[in-house]
Amino acid sequence: MRHDMVLLFDVTDGNPNGNPDAGNQPRVDIESGHGLITDVCIKRKIRDTLALAAPDNPRYGIFVEAGYALNTRLAESYAATGLKLRNKLTKEQAETAKAWLCDRYADIRLFGAVLSTGDTNALGQIRGPLQVGMARSIDPVVPTEHAITRVTQTRQTDIDKGESTEMGGKWTVPYGLYRAEITYSASRGTQTGVDTKDFELLYRVLEMMFDHDRSAARGSMATRGLYVFSHDNAFGNAPAHKLLDRVVVKLRNENGEFGPRSFAEYEVSEIDTTDLPDGVTFAQVIS
Repeated sequence: MRHDMVLLFDVTDGNPNGNPDAGNQPRVDIESGHGLITDVCIKRKIRDTLALAAPDNPRYGIFVEAGYALNTRLAESYAATGLKLRNKLTKEQAETAKAWLCDRYADIRLFGAVLSTGDTNALGQIRGPLQVGMARSIDPVVPTEHAITRVTQTRQTDIDKGESTEMGGKWTVPYGLYRAEITYSASRGTQTGVDTKDFELLYRVLEMMFDHDRSAARGSMATRGLYVFSHDNAFGNAPAHKLLDRVVVKLRNENGEFGPRSFAEYEVSEIDTTDLPDGVTFAQVIS
């Protein structure tokens, strides 16, 4: 089945996704002030938590992982399927190697991958069935910089000169509730080998991923809701945007003296399921 999802999550006194081009400030839409979190950041959290959720299952390796070269892992697919690097592959041989990669690496099965690097150009790419959009905060956020100090120096010469502290800084968002839209193509999922266990783990990961990504820099982050529209066929029964627009999040009181500071200040409007298109069902998977 095809699935269209809305994921809600929030941050309190943390930096959910720093921008390295702007001194690691929290990402914002410079015109509206709404907070932004890249799809790459969200998928990194999913990848890291998937590896923890199924540590002993050989189908849940992670392809894009710190400390591992992609070319080395691609070469493994050749060796495992009896192919030789730099040889021109037939379409069938390339598909065999790609199937091996999909079966071994959960993030390739879900997100796809570009495989045409180094000596593995013949593999091309895999289109993933799970597509994650940029997350945007429901309301504008107010990034704040904090000056911090450290009681020791980096260099001995600074200590010899009598210096006792070093200055630094960190950025936080007081509070932000973010919304991301996720779509799953059943047709592409069949091609990459996604199964029921993959989906069960994905839902668990989306609920728990921030608990396994704690750091002082990110403050307190939590998943607040996952709303899923499911179609009874692979092609789908309605355009995704018409379904996802039914999930409306708004402030309970818009006349406060300052911006929201907790999830309790928001409400998700009751979703009307009486006039859903034929063949579409709705479920609140995480609440």
